[in-house]
Amino acid sequence: MTSAAPSPSSGRHEALVIGGRMDADRALLIPRGELVRGCADTLAERLARLPARTARVDLDMSGVRFMDTAGLRFLDVLRDHGRRRSVPVTATRWNGQPRRLLELAGLDTTDPLRPPLRGGAPARAPMTEEEVERLRQSIAARPVIDRARGILMAAHGCSSEAAWHVLREAARLSGTGLRTVAAAVTTGADRTGPRPPEEVRKALATALAHHLP
Repeated sequence: MTSAAPSPSSGRHEALVIGGRMDADRALLIPRGELVRGCADTLAERLARLPARTARVDLDMSGVRFMDTAGLRFLDVLRDHGRRRSVPVTATRWNGQPRRLLELAGLDTTDPLRPPLRGGAPARAPMTEEEVERLRQSIAARPVIDRARGILMAAHGCSSEAAWHVLREAARLSGTGLRTVAAAVTTGADRTGPRPPEEVRKALATALAHHLP
């Protein structure tokens, strides 16, 4: 059985779906999608449906592609569940942007719910100022990227995943950031503002031909 967060009709977010299974008295939950607004409620609903015999809850986070600060509330819900039920809870296998956000928040990327070791855990290399700024810009850019994905999905009848690949490839081909490419898509849809740079327009055309022939 799975739980899913509501997905806006514009396709702005990749809806969070929480699948899983029981292994004796252990619940293994597997979230897939994005930890954005509503994700904590989705987790709370899923945890409420666990069998009364559940003695442990482990989350495999490898399927989570993006998170903003709502992901920290998601972790709070899991932690509170463990405290109320007096059961161990873990959230492991983070990768990509969510892992970097945990680092920015100063949390253990192996399992952010793990209490810090007395005497100090092995030190991780701190994020550079450039990495911190890139991550902040990535989160700040989310609205325009979401809108661009929704526009591509509506215009080409494609999935959220396919629209994401188009944006990423266009950014790579043009040597610009995702936010620049997304802004070009939204400007083109509104037919307002300055015409996007030629290299961005060409990169978008190439990416569209590649992923949405």
